[in-house]
Amino acid sequence: MAIEEWREIENGDDDDGNLETQLLMKRKEGLEEDEVCSRRSNDMLYLSTFVAVCGSFQFGSCVGYSAPAEAAIREDLNLSLSQYSMFGSILTIGAMFGAISSGRIADYIGRKGAMRMSACFCILGWVAIYLSKEPILLDIGRLLTGYGIGVFSYVVPIFIAELAPKNLRGGLTTLNQLLIVMGASVAFILGTIVTWRTLALTGLIPCFTLLVGLFFVPESPRWLAKVGEEKEFLSALQRLRGKNVNISAEAVEIQIGVGLMMFQQFGGINGIGFFASETFASAGPSAGKIGTIAYACIQVPITVVGVILMDKSGRRPLIMVSAAGTSLGCFLAGASFFLKGRGLLLDFVPMLVVAGVLIYIAFFSIGMGAVPWVIMSEIFPINVKGVGGSIVVLVNWLGAWIVSFTFNFFITWSSYGTFFIYSLISLMTILFVIKLVPETKGRTLEEIQTSINSQ
Repeated sequence: MAIEEWREIENGDDDDGNLETQLLMKRKEGLEEDEVCSRRSNDMLYLSTFVAVCGSFQFGSCVGYSAPAEAAIREDLNLSLSQYSMFGSILTIGAMFGAISSGRIADYIGRKGAMRMSACFCILGWVAIYLSKEPILLDIGRLLTGYGIGVFSYVVPIFIAELAPKNLRGGLTTLNQLLIVMGASVAFILGTIVTWRTLALTGLIPCFTLLVGLFFVPESPRWLAKVGEEKEFLSALQRLRGKNVNISAEAVEIQIGVGLMMFQQFGGINGIGFFASETFASAGPSAGKIGTIAYACIQVPITVVGVILMDKSGRRPLIMVSAAGTSLGCFLAGASFFLKGRGLLLDFVPMLVVAGVLIYIAFFSIGMGAVPWVIMSEIFPINVKGVGGSIVVLVNWLGAWIVSFTFNFFITWSSYGTFFIYSLISLMTILFVIKLVPETKGRTLEEIQTSINSQ
């Protein structure tokens, strides 16, 4: 309450003599005004988040494209297994180049500029895939989309984390992962209905939606402050927080992301995801289509649960439960292939493979998919966010390429051995989190940085 309001009451401007009533009424009016301002400012925050996660949906569309399209592309273009493995995995090579440059680009042209550029690369890539009649153009298109999502994978969670207040940051940043799995699920389902060329054209929709939406949302206020655009910084922050909200305490301030990204990728997600249809089919004819559709359908609702739990349970418990579940899922899938190789319980093998992979993707979606990206967006101070974020995203995509490229070869070597290795890596993730990862739930970015620096 302002000092003038107290003086007005104390000086006798109290017709009914009830000071307490006037004080309570003024407080109530102030709270109602703050609530209206907050609601209006949150509208802009939610719009900004929606526009940004169109890039996440594009990410999922690219990742989910290769599994349902595999059989048709190999037949139409006469590709060998190794050629299609290159097509599937070259996405991650492009993403590595995108990751290397993402921090510098986002620091130089801003978060919005980086997202615009990424969308343009993805558009070029999808058009190239659609027009492909030879493997070379197919791979070039996949490489271009990879570069685009490599930049998206860094800039989207960073943009959201820099916009959101601490009480909403975890949930809003987790929407990045939710839209990734939604994009992948839509690609999986559409891939069973439309041709692979038509499926490529659907990837253009989130790109154009993002390009249009960026005209209506503000730039990251933290980036504006970093580059010295004081007036624009204050304007953007005021739009996001509300006209009458005090923004003087807002600012930014590093570690751990690389380890989380390595465990996320070497747990097998991109190998299992890119080639899920073939994995199900290899267990038995009955597992193929049912497993693929179930895989697509389960990710979104489970990720929604993860979004809800992110700011309730905290980051550390969520990622440890998630890692335990992915370990169990891989163990069951490995056990099923072990039984098949020895001719045991053959009637149960397809069901066990489907159950194992679905348990894996469900638990991955609830924590391991989103939490490393949330933590990455939270722990780096603004002065090293570009370089540090690029390194983390590069490690993520390097791991994704290694896993996706080698997956088919490892499966040929030993189906059950491959899944047992992934199961062991997931268990190691729990030890890593217990030992090194800080809890960031409910803290401002400055408090997180102070906590890390004090360790």
